[in-house]
Amino acid sequence: MTRMNRWIAACRTGALLACGLLLTLPAVAQDVQPNFPVALDKKLAARATDVNEVTMNKTMLKFASQFLDSKDKDDVQAQRLIQNLNAIYVRSYEFSEPGQYTPDDLKTIRQQFLGPDWNPMVKVRSKKGEGDTDVYVKMVGNEVKGMFVLDAEPKELDMVYLSGSIRPEDLKELSGNFGVPNLNLQKSSTKEAK
Repeated sequence: MTRMNRWIAACRTGALLACGLLLTLPAVAQDVQPNFPVALDKKLAARATDVNEVTMNKTMLKFASQFLDSKDKDDVQAQRLIQNLNAIYVRSYEFSEPGQYTPDDLKTIRQQFLGPDWNPMVKVRSKKGEGDTDVYVKMVGNEVKGMFVLDAEPKELDMVYLSGSIRPEDLKELSGNFGVPNLNLQKSSTKEAK
């Protein structure tokens, strides 16, 4: 399945979920979660030819988990994982040509995740300009309480923010589900592309 087909499928799923969520609006309004933590969101959206946004708070995640198959091993693991999450935020921007976001834009995004609780976990840099990937984790005590993934390609910029308790190995359960792009993260905790 191509990346575009995955995004189309995610959008269709999101539309179905949105229709179902109209029935739960009073409960959703009471469960307010923080906004997506990227200041450049509107500026990037204005430059992009296609923008995909997924915002699911705890109430929405609980609702969406009802559509997972309790007999499917992977779906059961995904249900367990989302029980510990407060929210999932996904932003994907596709551009008509390279250069629509700048190194300063990426620096601004990365700086938001360099606070005392946030730690870089994965850093991939392409010397050929094919793309960069960053994964940051929010550590509170010895527990991961948030995760942010930034994937920057010449004509596409993807960001995924997970709020709540998560184990890094659980990312594969979310990858390709709930609007989270297929991340294809390797098991290595630190990787530098050559």
